[in-house]
Amino acid sequence: MSGGLNVRIKRVYDPAEPGDGYRILVDRLWPRGVSRERAQLDEWARDLAPSTDLRKWFNHEPQRFAEFRERYREELRGHVDQLDELRERASHGPVTIIYGARDTEHNDAVVIAEIVRAP
Repeated sequence: MSGGLNVRIKRVYDPAEPGDGYRILVDRLWPRGVSRERAQLDEWARDLAPSTDLRKWFNHEPQRFAEFRERYREELRGHVDQLDELRERASHGPVTIIYGARDTEHNDAVVIAEIVRAP
């Protein structure tokens, strides 16, 4: 946690827990093999997900993550209100940013969490 904000990231395939607080999925595509009931989401923010072109270019290749982060941050500039809303929620309780990727260190949720945690 940074700046008093309780922002976490978690794979959609991991079980939901009471401490997750507000659970928001930030993937454009629904994760395979997960029912909506099992996901236990409060929100599915498809519009916060990377564009299809950016997602396909990145292709979950770790060596592209630094550039992906820059390009994705640029895309997210158009979603300041939604990011501010997440920041506000996180100032009052836990927010868990949910994603489907296998890689826990190189994905869109990592970038969103960085932005939301930033002062």
